[in-house]
Amino acid sequence: MEDKLLNERIQIERKIFYFDLKENPRGRFLRITEEVGRRRDTIIIPSTGLELFRDTVDQAIQTDKDLGECEVEISE
Repeated sequence: MEDKLLNERIQIERKIFYFDLKENPRGRFLRITEEVGRRRDTIIIPSTGLELFRDTVDQAIQTDKDLGECEVEISE
């Protein structure tokens, strides 16, 4: 049995992300699910790794900012 502690949903472009903090007899974990169309992919991060995960995402955000605008060609 899993207890839901937090549920958040965000949409970025065509993707929807679900962030579910849950707890079960083995501990707490964050389940991140990406939904694109009818396809879903999920990763699960134990709560013991959340700060390291956040730090890594923060590094990616800072690197992206440092690199400036991304020039992407959109083909139709």
